[in-house]
Amino acid sequence: MRAVLQRVSEAQVRVEGDVVGQCGPGLMVLVCAMQGDTEAQVEKLAAKVAKCRIFQDKNGKMNQSVADICGSALVISQFTLAADTRSGNRPGFSSAAAPEDGKRLYELFAQKLGEVVPVQTGEFGADMKVSLTNDGPVTIWMEV
Repeated sequence: MRAVLQRVSEAQVRVEGDVVGQCGPGLMVLVCAMQGDTEAQVEKLAAKVAKCRIFQDKNGKMNQSVADICGSALVISQFTLAADTRSGNRPGFSSAAAPEDGKRLYELFAQKLGEVVPVQTGEFGADMKVSLTNDGPVTIWMEV
């Protein structure tokens, strides 16, 4: 399971012009299920994201998690995180989980993270328009 975390002031996702998910200060999380990923890996990644200390404390050090700041998260499915760019100019995505597995694991990730902080999501498999204000900027890549 792979994820890209972006510390944001705000973020939103639109499908066909309608806002389907948004968050205020917190995280925008792009998530990709890979072939062979398990529910245990999803739970581990959700816990890691929830505990990742990338928010500033009163001394200006990145020492607080999204839960510590009472933040929220916008979780977006993004199979392109599985891109293999080692050869040629066209990325390959064969290492991404099959759509039915990807959707199930993505929804489980959002559910597990939602047990710690408020979560809204995009729409799995939809053509989404995502906008955000990256705070810092701080962008972290994770894989479990």
